[in-house]
Amino acid sequence: MTAHFTPDTFAYLADLTASNDRAWFESHRDRYEAVWRAPALAFIEALAPAMGALDPPLKAEARLNGSLRRINRDVRFSKDKSPYNPILHLIFWTGGHPNRSPGFHLVLSPDGVGCGTGIYGLSPEQLRQYRDMVGDPVEQKALFAALDTAESVGCTLGPPDLARLPKGYVGEGRVADLLRRKSLVARTRDGGDAAPEVLTGPGAPDWVMSRVEALMPLIRWTTLI
Repeated sequence: MTAHFTPDTFAYLADLTASNDRAWFESHRDRYEAVWRAPALAFIEALAPAMGALDPPLKAEARLNGSLRRINRDVRFSKDKSPYNPILHLIFWTGGHPNRSPGFHLVLSPDGVGCGTGIYGLSPEQLRQYRDMVGDPVEQKALFAALDTAESVGCTLGPPDLARLPKGYVGEGRVADLLRRKSLVARTRDGGDAAPEVLTGPGAPDWVMSRVEALMPLIRWTTLI
């Protein structure tokens, strides 16, 4: 197995988007195995040495519910009952859990490739720690620099979660924007995704690692929360 994806992976995602139901999925399970699951696991294995050499090292586990997130959607609390995610989502993380730890996210969709990093849904204790760090001049400077580096590869923050500053905190401009957040996520958005071709050739691992290296300052910062 080559250490990159092929156009067939993106064609499969497009077809799944158009026919997102169990009958179609089961009748095309061979494609799922051949162009979704198998190349994803091979790609994770190819990236594992470089991910493990980072500071801090990022875990690359070539298994479902490891670095490869499942294609099945949890529809219990969603109005959208489509059973499958028409994407391919890889996570390389540091910490105890891939979904609740800082790390690098790579997402393949039918039309492109997105990436990002951050922490969703900070707990009350984490939120206090985060806001105190934002108010600390040294940590604030490091965060600004990390966000600027992330932006250099197209990864930016979305709108703040709160309309007003939380009680007990003061700040203006960029500091106020950061204090009004309950998560800290920088990712590609608004058409900033790369073309599928960045992952369909032998240079795919190098392209991914260039994005990881640009996001490592933010990953390091969020490990302190």
